[in-house]
Amino acid sequence: MPDYPARPTLPEPLRYEDAILYPPAVADRRMLPAEIPPGVQYVTLPDGTRTLAYTPQPQTPPARPVPTWAKTTALLAPTVGGGIAAASAGLAYAGPGLIALTEALWATVALIAAGAVVAIARPRRRDARPATHITQHITATGWFGKATGTIHHR
Repeated sequence: MPDYPARPTLPEPLRYEDAILYPPAVADRRMLPAEIPPGVQYVTLPDGTRTLAYTPQPQTPPARPVPTWAKTTALLAPTVGGGIAAASAGLAYAGPGLIALTEALWATVALIAAGAVVAIARPRRRDARPATHITQHITATGWFGKATGTIHHR
């Protein structure tokens, strides 16, 4: 059966004039393994006593310096991010205009395609007559003279 009561009992509240009695110090207190700080271990002394002692730790290699390319990249990252943000804001403002421009370009492509279809689908005449040439010769004499002329059909 354990030494402690089944239910914890609360001490009576102290009055102003009561003396405060501190509990006696624990003579044989052992540390839990989780409480042992790093670099401290249990060691056995020559007389057989086990105690805690600092043990030498292996030397850690010195930290390598940061490469120049990493510093440059770290400094340029906010600049690149700001450029991307500015470009996305510009595209957001230019979006409606770009949509209208692409619709106009597609309308132009459709018009050219329709013209090509009409040009290909139109039947050609095999008995094409030569074009009629009309030649006129007009002459006038004087400042207010009457003009005369001839018309030649070929």
